[in-house]
Amino acid sequence: MENVVLVIHLILALSLIGAVLLQRSEGGGLTGGGGSGVMSARGAATAMGKVTWALAIGFICTSIALTIIAAEKSAGVSVIDRLGAAPAPVEAPVTTSPDLGSDLLMPSATDGAPLLPSGN
Repeated sequence: MENVVLVIHLILALSLIGAVLLQRSEGGGLTGGGGSGVMSARGAATAMGKVTWALAIGFICTSIALTIIAAEKSAGVSVIDRLGAAPAPVEAPVTTSPDLGSDLLMPSATDGAPLLPSGN
């Protein structure tokens, strides 16, 4: 249901943007002038005004519907409850590793190998 209302909301938003841009303003708007034909300039403005109002009312209604749907999804759950319900992160136990660096760099005489190659 939420996805359907959201798609309608987005279509209304884009249509509303287009309707506002196509309206005739004091400077002529983006309609390219004109005004000749069956409808006068005032009649065209009134028709576009009605379309804009209808789209705006639909946009507001879908905004309210999306707000109600979002409120129903989170009903009875507060932010504090959601934070408290999350398990606390578990810290890994700290273990000390043996000091291997000194054995790797300098072998000791007890390893069974001579420290220096024999010259024989």
